[in-house]
Amino acid sequence: MSNKIQNNLEIMRHSLAHILMQALENLYGAIPGVGPAIEDGFYHDFDAKHQVVLDNLPKIEEEMKRIIKENYKIEKEEMKIKNGTKFLKDKKYKYTLELAKDLEKDNEKKITFYKQGGFINMCKGPHVEFTGKINPKAFKLTKVAGAYWKGSEKNKMIQRIYGLAFESPKDLRKHIAMLEEAKKRDHRKIGKEMGLFSLHEEGPGFPFWHPSGAVLYTELESFIRQENLKRDYSEVKTPMILNKKLWVTSGHWEKFKEDMYFTEIDKDEYAVKPMNCPGGLLIYKENKHSYRELPIRNAELGLVHRHELSGVLHGLFRVRAFTQDDAHSFCTTSQLNSEIIDMVDYAMDVYSQFGFKEYEIFIATRPEKYIGTDKEWDSATKALEKALKKKKIKYNIKEGEGAFYGPKIEFNIKDSIGRNWQCGTVQVDFSMPKRFDAVYTDKDGKEKIPVMVHRAILGSLERFLGILIEHYAGIFPVWLSPIQVKIIAVGEGHIEYCQKFASEFKEKNIRVEVDSSDETVGNKIRKAAQEKVPYMLVVGDKEMKGKKLSVRDRGQKQTREVKKQDFIAEILDKIEKKC
Repeated sequence: MSNKIQNNLEIMRHSLAHILMQALENLYGAIPGVGPAIEDGFYHDFDAKHQVVLDNLPKIEEEMKRIIKENYKIEKEEMKIKNGTKFLKDKKYKYTLELAKDLEKDNEKKITFYKQGGFINMCKGPHVEFTGKINPKAFKLTKVAGAYWKGSEKNKMIQRIYGLAFESPKDLRKHIAMLEEAKKRDHRKIGKEMGLFSLHEEGPGFPFWHPSGAVLYTELESFIRQENLKRDYSEVKTPMILNKKLWVTSGHWEKFKEDMYFTEIDKDEYAVKPMNCPGGLLIYKENKHSYRELPIRNAELGLVHRHELSGVLHGLFRVRAFTQDDAHSFCTTSQLNSEIIDMVDYAMDVYSQFGFKEYEIFIATRPEKYIGTDKEWDSATKALEKALKKKKIKYNIKEGEGAFYGPKIEFNIKDSIGRNWQCGTVQVDFSMPKRFDAVYTDKDGKEKIPVMVHRAILGSLERFLGILIEHYAGIFPVWLSPIQVKIIAVGEGHIEYCQKFASEFKEKNIRVEVDSSDETVGNKIRKAAQEKVPYMLVVGDKEMKGKKLSVRDRGQKQTREVKKQDFIAEILDKIEKKC
């Protein structure tokens, strides 16, 4: 999609948010909160005496279509901030008034409003020129939810309605079909069916990995460890709980405190680490370093904890404890470009091994809360841009979405049903090494501060596994499958043979399981199919006496006969080739 089309789509979605709010005001006397354009659509927060439910959405849609048909001109009006706040007070738009007062505190002199028909509200814009410019068949309201005002649990919970919006009705239908397929692939549903993980009210946001899921987890860890070794990374491990002093030095105490967990040890304040980088800096500082050693690449599969609001927790995608495949490269400014390029190549290589062939690349720039100087941020951003341009990689900018310590490249991967997922990041950091007095001795014998490049390829292992479950619909490649071979004993007399047979697979590090239950063969096959096991071997009298195996491949109803050694070689080949 071209930037022009995307911009037009965002404007249209933003205008639909206003049309939604106008409809809610007309129908229920609702008071507006905020209503932005978002990926694939829009939403609007509002407060009303009437509790909106799903059954109300068709009625609201009809009112929106009526507003579109009226073809109201959407007009921009600028007001001095004092006039604007008075207007909002008179309208009893208490939430928008609060936002206007926030702008006044930030010394804003003017605010803008957009009006259409009898509806008017504060907004930066832009919007379409007339409501009739919007295709009434290219949007759909999808769900209702609660939302804390300003995202804070301390504030009142108001209502929110979400909608989808696309350039054409065809695009909308296509997206709705994708959402239906996504429901079937929901990692929470598949995870339960396959016995991979569970979530419990005793630990919201803290997944429990079952035996099959733990296999996936450890396989992913082993995979990234092997990839790190190929690229000269050394593995390190840092503590989970560290003293407040460290987090003050790193800047987390000032910029990230709201997302952290705390404890007290011997009357001293400590925090559970939300990131691995400060511990990595302590390791770097433990020894003196020469320019000849750089770049020093340290990797850590580190468990981190971040406080997420209960309302945003979602399966494996949004959790409170997760393992990051972090790495930190300490390099000179002259090495920075090649380090970034190597990390970009690394990320793309890894994604391709999981079948992700399409990407969107973004550079996320300086946020409102940040450490370091503007000059350092500009230099870091230019370094990221230079590397991507050298690779001839197209990218877009995400204004204000960088980490508090540096700008970053973000990798958005497209899955098998066309959804985009934000995964890996490469972040350039001039600030944190300086705050920790991290140095190396340069050619001239003088101490200099290294550049620190933060890198995660998978991001959160939990999130990446959630993506993989949905990407593959639980049909994992052989190398990743929790159980690679299921041996089904026809009767009690075949169990001992099956167990001895399973030992041969185990000796080759092939994951195998024998089903020796009292179930019928048909039920055993159905169970293995539900577990999405790549290969089933049915063993009865014929197989015990013969020289060939009866192999039933995943998704197939027919069996094939193959020699045992050939079958083992076939599996080992697929494991080696990661397929």
